Amino acid sequence: MGSVVSRRRLLKSAGALASAEVLLKTHGTSTSFPADDNRLRALADYIRVALNRLFRELNLAIDYTINYDQISSRLLRPYGLFIILRDGMIWPHGYLEPNDYEYSHGLENNRDWPKEQSEPWITEEQGAAIKGFVEAGGALYALHNSSHISLSSKDYREVMGGAYIDHPALRPFKVSVVNKEHPITRGVQDFMVNDEQHFVTYDKDPKYILLRSENIDGLTDISEGKDLGAMAIAGWAYDFGKGRVVFTAVGHTLHALWQPEYFKLQKNAVKWLLRTE
Repeated sequence: MGSVVSRRRLLKSAGALASAEVLLKTHGTSTSFPADDNRLRALADYIRVALNRLFRELNLAIDYTINYDQISSRLLRPYGLFIILRDGMIWPHGYLEPNDYEYSHGLENNRDWPKEQSEPWITEEQGAAIKGFVEAGGALYALHNSSHISLSSKDYREVMGGAYIDHPALRPFKVSVVNKEHPITRGVQDFMVNDEQHFVTYDKDPKYILLRSENIDGLTDISEGKDLGAMAIAGWAYDFGKGRVVFTAVGHTLHALWQPEYFKLQKNAVKWLLRTE
């Protein structure tokens, strides 16, 4: 572990750490994040494909890791940007119980099936580490379902600026730019995507809102018996301490991440976060 950390110290301060289970971007040579041989995990390949293109076009390198439990002040310290694209839960026994499968009722061991139960992965120390990182001058780019982490960490929510409520299944919706003068949205036109339209609470000043989403067919989302409507806040950006924060809820599929206007916005966001715009 010591040799890996020493390599991290060689990375330039404009580097970034991101989590889809966790991704790292640097100016220098890409390095492998320390593997945990005791856990079997997988990074969705489309995330790697999507972000490789983004950072290649920005002439920035990016590293990937799935070891969310290794996020710490020590890990973040050498970097300038932390990017996260994952929700706040882990499922130690798997996602589905036997009754979720049609065929499972006939299995002889269906009573021994582990109970489906999720738990948050972020700890109080990790939330404080992310908050301290940004306060000290680092940057956070929270993507899509990373708003869910706010439900499990007060410090993370304070930095990120809001929290997940719900989302319907994938379906088309429109994303509108509500602040066209911000460096992140400058030159970006309204666009359509087919993805999960995330509904979130927003805790900060409305002046920092950049994007709103709307199901133009009037389809709404129902969460715990409450109709959330067809419109949602979909992005914001602000300074936090000495650092900067951006959140965009737009989507997680390649279709959404590579939508031309949204791709342009992501590039602008990274430049703004790293103060290179």
